[in-house]
Amino acid sequence: MHVHVQGQNGEAKFWLEPTIELAQCVGFSRREINDTPRLVQDYENDIRNAWLKHFPR
Repeated sequence: MHVHVQGQNGEAKFWLEPTIELAQCVGFSRREINDTPRLVQDYENDIRNAWLKHFPR
């Protein structure tokens, strides 16, 4: 399970399992990439629910 995060300057991919971890990043500044995991964590339940709705098991 993963999520793509897009911003004005770039894009990142984060794995959600087993823990939130950066998979790849293009274009984000060091500060943006350091702040993004917190954003993913804040919305983790919403992201997981959307993933499961899109990819039913």
